[in-house]
Amino acid sequence: MRYEYDPDNAQRPGSPLRLLPWETWDGRPCYLAASGDGNGYLSRRADRMEEQQMHNAAVAYTDAETTLRNSSAGPLMLRLMLMRATNALGNTLRIADSRLGRLPAPSQPEGQDEDEHVERP
Repeated sequence: MRYEYDPDNAQRPGSPLRLLPWETWDGRPCYLAASGDGNGYLSRRADRMEEQQMHNAAVAYTDAETTLRNSSAGPLMLRLMLMRATNALGNTLRIADSRLGRLPAPSQPEGQDEDEHVERP
């Protein structure tokens, strides 16, 4: 799975849609409008897939550390490790983006615009 992360277009807290850890056949993101308690079949399946992706990312991280410490690792091995680590990082960013959207929306004091909440030195 190839996830194109756009840091300027991340989900916002309180989003009614959950970003799922898979894509459509043509590479577009999939979303779920959860109903009820948010513990339906697709939500549970997405949770299990995210759990597996996080496990795979941890394994890729430790394997990359081991490979980098190996002075005899050649360019092909380093390239394969970088590809694996990049894939794991993409999945991790997608999970973080999905979880950001599931956080409750911050409450705004009445009459305050969204941009006014930034503290200035």
